[in-house]
Amino acid sequence: MEKILHREVEKQRRQEMASLYASLRSLLPLEFIQGKRSTSDQLNEAVNYIEYLQRNIKDMTSKRDDLMLLSGRSSERSNEDFRNEVSNHVVVRPCLVGVEIFFIVQRTSLSSVLQVLREHGLCVLGCISSNVNDRLIHTVQAEVSDLALIDLADLKDTITLMK
Repeated sequence: MEKILHREVEKQRRQEMASLYASLRSLLPLEFIQGKRSTSDQLNEAVNYIEYLQRNIKDMTSKRDDLMLLSGRSSERSNEDFRNEVSNHVVVRPCLVGVEIFFIVQRTSLSSVLQVLREHGLCVLGCISSNVNDRLIHTVQAEVSDLALIDLADLKDTITLMK
């Protein structure tokens, strides 16, 4: 009698775990579960997806903070002070695809910056430009085959010093 009860309890536990794994799998995007069949693979991909989301949150928080900093400066000071202070503001940071470059350049054209990126071996995937307080703010994402080969500080300095 005790063995039968134990088997039933164990059967219910396995069914519940199978249901929970199926539920977890249904929450993951397809690119995180393609070809993955085992339960341990599902759990591993769930961990990867959570880490991916955490990196995205960190990146977006940083972008938001940069934009809030810029908009805060403009409201506290005159537009002329703002223009002088951020004439060549550049942020270069690694991202999922390679490198993300956030910049405000006063006297430099976007095409000149894109040329510099190409010379540094970066393949531009996309660019978003926004007009904030009569200033063009550009965000460029570039693919990098090996991030270790790119000197982010040098790239930042090159763009910052462009005339």
